[in-house]
Parts: sequence; C-alpha cells; structure tokens
Amino acid sequence: MTDIIASDAAGGAPVETRTPILRARRLVKTFGRVVGLDGVSLDLYPGEVLAVIGDNGAGKSTLIKCLTGAEIPDEGEIFLDGKPVHFKRPQDARAAGIETVYQNLAVSPALDVAANLFLGREERKRGVLGSVFRVVDQKGMRQKAKDELTALGISTLQDVTVPVENLSGGQRQAVAVARAAAFGSKVVVLDEPTAALGVRESNQVLELIKNLRERGIPVILISHNMPHVFEVADRIHIQRLGKRAATITPESHSMTDAVAIMTGAARG
Repeated sequence: MTDIIASDAAGGAPVETRTPILRARRLVKTFGRVVGLDGVSLDLYPGEVLAVIGDNGAGKSTLIKCLTGAEIPDEGEIFLDGKPVHFKRPQDARAAGIETVYQNLAVSPALDVAANLFLGREERKRGVLGSVFRVVDQKGMRQKAKDELTALGISTLQDVTVPVENLSGGQRQAVAVARAAAFGSKVVVLDEPTAALGVRESNQVLELIKNLRERGIPVILISHNMPHVFEVADRIHIQRLGKRAATITPESHSMTDAVAIMTGAARG
C-alpha cells in the first residue's frame, strides 16, 4: 500500500504534515464468511476531494457505510477532528457533520426545492407561532435555500418553489448536493453522483464538487467514472478485495495505472 506524502525540508524521510479531518484506521467488517473490509485505513484532509474507486465487491460501499454510520465496523477506529467517534446509525454521523448523498438521492419529488433542502430539518417561525403553534417558516427556508444554491454556483435552480418532480436528473442531484453542503459542516460524501446523468449534467455536478472544495468542504467521491475522478480528485483511494491497494494522485499515476492497480495487474 502507498500513501502520497510530502518530503521534509532537509530532504530526509518523507513526512505528512497535514492533519486529517476524518481518519479511519484498520477497519474490519465481515458478513458471515464474506470479508467486506480487511484492515482498511483512510485519511481525508480539509478542503480536498478524495475519490474512492474499486471494482464491484472491492469494499467501497462497505467502507463508506462504516464512515457514515450505516454499518458498524467489527474492528478498527474512526476519528473526526482528531477525536474518536462511534457511529451507530446514519443520524449520528449527520449530527457530527458528515452528510451523504446516495445514488437514489432520497429527495421527495412532490416537495419543492426549498422543502427538500430542509427535509427533516424544517425551521419554525420565531416567537409564539413557532414555539407554541409550530408554524414552519417557509419564507425563511426559501430564502436560505436560494442563498445556498447561489453560494454553490447553481444557476439552473433560480426558483426554489418548483417541485423536484419537475426537475431534470442533474438538477435533482444539485438539490441533494446543496442539502449536504448546507448541513455537512465537516464532510460531504457523494456516492456515484454522475452515474445516471448525461454529459452536460455530469459537468454541472463536477463543478459543484469543485465549488465545495473551494469553500473548504472536504468531499469523499465514490465513482466508477475514471475521467470524472481524475478531473476533480486531489487523491484517489483504491480498494481491491476488501483492502486498500494504494492511495495515488492524478499527478503521480495515469488512469491506466489506476485501473491496473484496481484490477490487480499492477501494485501501487
């Protein structure tokens, strides 16, 4: 296994000087006799896009589920901001600032854009209307939703009162990413965000990922699309047979190299 690390000023042994915002150490997860993860470690640094790639059955999904509370690892440790965390459910990870956008997006088609951004986190009006009568502050949520979309550079969603069912696939993905960015104060995890999109909409999502990085929000990107990975990723974590095969960068390795490591034709 290899890690991309910096060299010290004296030209001696290479050292890593950054502090990870999210760190996993020697994660193990088994499902009966099937080994999902076999001692996998991962580091995510502030303001970077870390891609996770691997063939089917390599352990990508299991790794992400362990990091986001959907699965509990049998062994190993997870640290957030240097402190150990023990997520028992996805809500625990969300409460800690880790937001995940899954392939199915989990948006409500009948609700408008603003309502989807605040789904499960609806804000009430101030004063008696909110505290006693529990009246939802639709106007305030719509303004905040518009501000969040503008901050992310999403120009295709000007009207936040439009039902999500009327949006294109790329626009729906933008809504899901915007929701994650709005509430994911620590980390945003994107699971195959361009899998079902065309070229134009895929490019819009890639721009969203770049905007998240510019805002200093670290992103874990799970993808099978190698050109997309090499376009936006700062580092690439390669899974193979439940283990981390290598961690590379687009500068140090080519797409051919990455595929060779992923399939076992080459070593990292």
